[in-house]
Amino acid sequence: MASCHASKKDRDTVVIDIENSPTNLDIRIGSDAQAEHIGALIFDAPVSKDEHGNLQPWLAERWEWPDPRTLVLHIRDGVHFHDGKPLDATDVAWSIDSMHNGSIITSKAGAFARVDRTEAPDPRTCVVHLKEPDGGLLFNMSDGLFAVVERGAGTALGEHPVGSGPFVFVSQVQDKEVELRANDSYWAGAPHLRRLRFDIVPDAITRALELRKGSADVASNALTMDTVYSLRNDPRLVTESQPGSIVNYITFNVRDPLLAEERVRQAFEYSLDRPAIIHALWRDHARMTETLLPQQHWAALHPGEVQPYTHDVAKAQALLDAAGYKPDAHGVRVRLTLKSSTDDTMRLLAAIVQQQVRDAGIELTLRQNEFGTFYSDVTKGAFQMYVLRWVGSNEDPEIFRYAYASDRMPPKGGNRGHFSDAEVDQLIAQGAAEASQIDRRATYVALQHRLHALAPTAALWSLDNVVVHTRRLRGVNATGSGSFAWLRTASIVPE
Repeated sequence: MASCHASKKDRDTVVIDIENSPTNLDIRIGSDAQAEHIGALIFDAPVSKDEHGNLQPWLAERWEWPDPRTLVLHIRDGVHFHDGKPLDATDVAWSIDSMHNGSIITSKAGAFARVDRTEAPDPRTCVVHLKEPDGGLLFNMSDGLFAVVERGAGTALGEHPVGSGPFVFVSQVQDKEVELRANDSYWAGAPHLRRLRFDIVPDAITRALELRKGSADVASNALTMDTVYSLRNDPRLVTESQPGSIVNYITFNVRDPLLAEERVRQAFEYSLDRPAIIHALWRDHARMTETLLPQQHWAALHPGEVQPYTHDVAKAQALLDAAGYKPDAHGVRVRLTLKSSTDDTMRLLAAIVQQQVRDAGIELTLRQNEFGTFYSDVTKGAFQMYVLRWVGSNEDPEIFRYAYASDRMPPKGGNRGHFSDAEVDQLIAQGAAEASQIDRRATYVALQHRLHALAPTAALWSLDNVVVHTRRLRGVNATGSGSFAWLRTASIVPE
């Protein structure tokens, strides 16, 4: 794609290169990383997540639970939408109700299924009544996952989003760019950056070249590690890096006759040499994981709490033997297809996986499409296996309900592999209903043990968040979640 190059007259525009267009900037609906990261700059949420996943006040100055089925949100005064309309509790109530009452169609609807009704007794108070306790509700109303919209906003909002966030939507051209400008009336303080342009640049080499030329200012988790290393000695560029919460994973479609057999899924996991991939593809800027939760999370499995899937070809072959899959004349036991996007790193990862699993007798065919087509197949369940990243939404145990609960299959949630297990459902419900974090952790550890054994997903590794930017920017913070929250406070170095 030919990109627009920054010129002297638009020095105030910061250009961020991203791999693909957001699917929908209304983040009540858009669930991909670009939608949630850019949408979080346009919209506000009742609460925000800090670096440890703890919830902090945002549009809601405070909240309380009078009882386990009632949440009271106290909405801050003086907030306005980008069109000048004041934001009040009726907007918050509408936004929550729209997630489950059919006003919009969204895969996030399942996260609000326990909501019975809302009310706004006064402009500053929103009361949420639940059908049953829900320990994950506030997380599902946090930044990047949820948007407070104007009362009455429907399915067309994503075409020209109007929020109350630090940046105002200007324009969007599919597969080309998204433009935002600073909200000078932002209640939390106007951003220093005047304009943002997110250029859609699918090719990683082109993204690196644009950084070198200065026609792009930022690439966040959008470069291969080999490219990052090649740029580290460029005096015009800075690399920021820290351990992140983004998890690479492979999902198995358990409706498929081959993958319905858990021993086949387990064999696939044992056929992978994850340390070798981390070293070759990520230059050791990733850490093995057995769970979708970030490793620093209070509910995540600690080292030693579960036996990891280590590289063991003999064990993989034994599992396939036990499942009845003997090698043919070519040594092939099973034939599977793995889907991925055409993103450079995903293509390389898929190719390495294809090579590794061959030793166990698994012949893997690769199917790769541009992100929009690939993600459409994922959400429709049109795959045997796919490889992707969990970004942001995996920062709370709610990820287990979204990804694995029997009642969270698309379009009601993210259980795209159509996995179903009664014990998993029971543990998910138990963890959501418990009040004590100690009790919840014990429940979620048991849940992660069960998921690890059944292997509906191969959790691969937790990635470092790596941001490469030009030196004309300061205040860049490579947040663990990989979000663009730092754009609220970053600035351009004066000439």
